[in-house]
Amino acid sequence: MGGQHFMRQALALARANVADGGRPFGAVLVRDGEVIARAANGIHRDHDPTAHAELLAIRAASAALGSPRLDGVVVYASGHPCPMCLAAMHLCGIAEAWFAYSNEEGEPYGLSTAPLYAEMARPPVRHQRLRLRSLRPEEEQGLYAEWSARR
Repeated sequence: MGGQHFMRQALALARANVADGGRPFGAVLVRDGEVIARAANGIHRDHDPTAHAELLAIRAASAALGSPRLDGVVVYASGHPCPMCLAAMHLCGIAEAWFAYSNEEGEPYGLSTAPLYAEMARPPVRHQRLRLRSLRPEEEQGLYAEWSARR
Protein backbone atom coordinates (compact mmCIF):
# COMPACT_ATOMS: atom_id res chain seq x y z
CA MET A 1 0.00 0.00 0.00
CA GLY A 2 1.34 3.37 -0.99
CA GLY A 3 0.69 6.99 -0.21
CA GLN A 4 -2.31 7.26 -2.51
CA HIS A 5 -4.06 4.50 -0.54
CA PHE A 6 -3.57 6.37 2.75
CA MET A 7 -4.54 9.71 1.20
CA ARG A 8 -7.77 8.15 -0.07
CA GLN A 9 -8.48 7.12 3.54
CA ALA A 10 -7.93 10.69 4.74
CA LEU A 11 -10.22 12.00 2.03
CA ALA A 12 -12.89 9.41 2.90
CA LEU A 13 -12.73 10.58 6.53
CA ALA A 14 -13.12 14.18 5.37
CA ARG A 15 -16.13 13.35 3.19
CA ALA A 16 -17.80 11.35 5.96
CA ASN A 17 -17.20 14.29 8.30
CA VAL A 18 -18.92 16.65 5.85
CA ALA A 19 -21.89 14.26 5.75
CA ASP A 20 -21.94 14.41 9.57
CA GLY A 21 -22.07 18.22 9.55
CA GLY A 22 -18.36 18.77 10.03
CA ARG A 23 -15.55 20.39 8.13
CA PRO A 24 -13.83 18.66 5.17
CA PHE A 25 -10.71 17.50 6.97
CA GLY A 26 -9.36 14.04 7.71
CA ALA A 27 -5.93 12.71 8.63
CA VAL A 28 -4.25 9.31 8.65
CA LEU A 29 -0.95 8.67 10.43
CA VAL A 30 1.20 5.82 9.13
CA ARG A 31 4.41 4.20 10.33
CA ASP A 32 6.19 1.48 8.36
CA GLY A 33 3.18 1.05 6.08
CA GLU A 34 0.75 0.53 8.97
CA VAL A 35 -2.00 2.95 10.00
CA ILE A 36 -1.29 4.11 13.56
CA ALA A 37 -4.21 6.53 13.89
CA ARG A 38 -6.89 8.30 11.90
CA ALA A 39 -9.25 11.14 12.69
CA ALA A 40 -11.63 13.66 11.20
CA ASN A 41 -12.01 17.28 12.25
CA GLY A 42 -14.11 17.32 15.43
CA ILE A 43 -14.83 21.00 15.96
CA HIS A 44 -18.55 20.54 15.22
CA ARG A 45 -18.85 17.74 17.80
CA ASP A 46 -16.59 19.01 20.59
CA HIS A 47 -16.85 22.79 20.10
CA ASP A 48 -13.08 22.65 20.54
CA PRO A 49 -11.28 24.96 18.08
CA THR A 50 -8.17 22.78 18.36
CA ALA A 51 -9.99 19.57 17.35
CA HIS A 52 -8.33 19.51 13.93
CA ALA A 53 -8.01 16.14 12.22
CA GLU A 54 -4.22 16.16 12.41
CA LEU A 55 -4.15 17.01 16.13
CA LEU A 56 -6.77 14.40 17.00
CA ALA A 57 -4.82 11.79 15.03
CA ILE A 58 -1.54 12.83 16.70
CA ARG A 59 -3.18 12.46 20.13
CA ALA A 60 -4.54 9.02 19.19
CA ALA A 61 -1.19 7.88 17.77
CA SER A 62 0.71 9.04 20.86
CA ALA A 63 -1.76 7.21 23.10
CA ALA A 64 -1.57 4.04 20.98
CA LEU A 65 2.23 4.08 20.94
CA GLY A 66 2.60 5.21 24.56
CA SER A 67 4.94 8.01 23.56
CA PRO A 68 4.84 11.72 22.75
CA ARG A 69 7.43 11.02 20.04
CA LEU A 70 6.14 10.03 16.61
CA ASP A 71 9.45 9.68 14.78
CA GLY A 72 9.02 7.77 11.54
CA VAL A 73 5.32 8.60 11.26
CA VAL A 74 3.99 10.04 8.01
CA VAL A 75 0.86 12.21 7.95
CA TYR A 76 -1.70 12.11 5.14
CA ALA A 77 -4.11 15.04 5.46
CA SER A 78 -7.00 16.01 3.21
CA GLY A 79 -6.10 19.71 3.47
CA HIS A 80 -2.99 21.82 3.95
CA PRO A 81 -2.14 21.67 7.67
CA CYS A 82 -2.65 24.89 9.61
CA PRO A 83 0.25 26.40 11.60
CA MET A 84 -1.01 24.80 14.82
CA CYS A 85 -1.05 21.32 13.29
CA LEU A 86 2.28 21.84 11.56
CA ALA A 87 3.83 22.97 14.85
CA ALA A 88 2.46 19.86 16.58
CA MET A 89 4.02 17.70 13.86
CA HIS A 90 7.38 19.36 14.51
CA LEU A 91 7.05 18.96 18.28
CA CYS A 92 6.38 15.21 18.13
CA GLY A 93 9.04 14.39 15.52
CA ILE A 94 6.95 13.77 12.43
CA ALA A 95 9.28 14.30 9.49
CA GLU A 96 6.91 13.99 6.53
CA ALA A 97 3.37 15.12 5.75
CA TRP A 98 1.29 15.05 2.58
CA PHE A 99 -1.89 17.00 1.81
CA ALA A 100 -4.45 16.67 -0.99
CA TYR A 101 -5.94 20.18 -1.12
CA SER A 102 -3.83 23.35 -0.90
CA ASN A 103 -4.56 26.59 0.90
CA GLU A 104 -5.12 28.18 -2.51
CA GLU A 105 -7.80 25.60 -3.30
CA GLY A 106 -9.45 26.15 0.09
CA GLU A 107 -9.40 29.95 -0.04
CA PRO A 108 -12.65 30.42 -2.06
CA TYR A 109 -14.45 28.35 0.57
CA GLY A 110 -13.01 30.06 3.63
CA LEU A 111 -10.78 27.04 4.31
CA SER A 112 -7.34 28.57 3.79
CA THR A 113 -4.99 29.14 6.69
CA ALA A 114 -2.59 31.22 4.57
CA PRO A 115 -3.49 34.44 6.45
CA LEU A 116 -2.67 32.72 9.73
CA TYR A 117 0.70 31.58 8.33
CA ALA A 118 1.38 35.22 7.40
CA GLU A 119 0.41 36.41 10.88
CA MET A 120 2.57 33.78 12.56
CA ALA A 121 5.58 34.82 10.45
CA ARG A 122 5.54 38.22 12.14
CA PRO A 123 7.56 38.67 15.36
CA PRO A 124 5.24 37.65 18.21
CA VAL A 125 5.91 40.49 20.62
CA ARG A 126 4.15 43.74 19.58
CA HIS A 127 3.73 42.79 15.91
CA GLN A 128 0.99 40.18 15.87
CA ARG A 129 -2.68 40.95 16.47
CA LEU A 130 -2.64 38.69 19.55
CA ARG A 131 -0.85 40.55 22.32
CA LEU A 132 1.94 38.45 23.82
CA ARG A 133 3.86 39.96 26.72
CA SER A 134 6.02 38.71 29.56
CA LEU A 135 4.67 38.93 33.12
CA ARG A 136 6.57 37.24 35.95
CA PRO A 137 5.91 38.12 39.59
CA GLU A 138 8.96 39.60 41.33
CA GLU A 139 9.41 36.65 43.70
CA GLU A 140 9.03 34.01 40.96
CA GLN A 141 12.13 32.03 40.06
CA GLY A 142 13.40 28.52 39.52
CA LEU A 143 10.45 26.79 37.85
CA TYR A 144 12.51 25.33 35.02
CA ALA A 145 15.36 24.34 37.37
CA GLU A 146 12.81 22.49 39.58
CA TRP A 147 11.55 20.60 36.53
CA SER A 148 15.08 19.76 35.39
CA ALA A 149 16.01 18.47 38.86
CA ARG A 150 13.10 15.97 38.79
CA ARG A 151 13.98 14.46 35.42
